[in-house]
Amino acid sequence: MKRILSLIGLTLASINLAFAAVNINTATPADLDGVKGIGPSKAQAIVDYRTKNGPFKSLDDLKNVKGFGDKSIAKLKGELSIAGSSEPAKK
Repeated sequence: MKRILSLIGLTLASINLAFAAVNINTATPADLDGVKGIGPSKAQAIVDYRTKNGPFKSLDDLKNVKGFGDKSIAKLKGELSIAGSSEPAKK
């Protein structure tokens, strides 16, 4: 019984990690490209904007990135975050 409960717990933990939001302040273009609704050009635009202007303060700051509007940001809110460190990931 303990094995089954452990297996269930590990499965749920791995599912949670798989659906974790991508931090737009630390993500690489490849990380962002993996988010449904963001392709390679939008991913690179996010990283370029972040490099030029510093970390995003809120997800609504994506409005300043070419290709993002209110509707696209609303769809992506569950997929993206700005939580945690604002140090960009090393390439």
